[in-house]
Amino acid sequence: MSAHSHADGQWPHEPEKATLEGRNKVLGFWLFLGAETVLFGTLFSAFLALRHQVGEGNPTPNELFELPMVAAATVILLVSSLTSVFAVQAMHLNKVKPMLIWLLVTIVLGLGFLGLEIYEFTNYVKEGHKFTTSAFSSSFYTLVGFHGAHVAFGVLWIGLLIMQIAFKKGLTVTTASKVYVAGIYWHFIDVVWVFIFTVVYLMGKVG
Repeated sequence: MSAHSHADGQWPHEPEKATLEGRNKVLGFWLFLGAETVLFGTLFSAFLALRHQVGEGNPTPNELFELPMVAAATVILLVSSLTSVFAVQAMHLNKVKPMLIWLLVTIVLGLGFLGLEIYEFTNYVKEGHKFTTSAFSSSFYTLVGFHGAHVAFGVLWIGLLIMQIAFKKGLTVTTASKVYVAGIYWHFIDVVWVFIFTVVYLMGKVG
């Protein structure tokens, strides 16, 4: 496993923007995240409009949510955001092995988050909070589940990126832009989760 340097023999300060393709990729991804923000905003709006429509005899958010478990999932995801920062920093320094290790740690933390979310959803279903139980449950599973699907996609994406760099293409200005964009994506889903934790869980507990 070796790192390929830039054409002039020097690893650029911002390798993700060293080529026109890399700059376009970063710009295009920011535009994509803009569309994603609108989509999540729509799901948040639907949840806020429906969160009090629990239905007679069904569990309320205050009865349902287990904040310690959700808080643990939040800490795991926030730490994974930090490890993705370390990965990008290692990429900027052309340190391939540390970068791959931090990316791998990010994946492990992402899987830990998903494990807690699946466990949470399983418990809720056992308590009668199914997708079709009420308007609240439908909006809850749609919003939180959609975010979970983004985390799962991010885990798969970073996993494939690790294999590509470790076993095929190495770290180049082309793959560096992919690492950078994956880092942006991971921060985005972390920020969305902070809003979910606040709007869905904390507001659900206080009523």
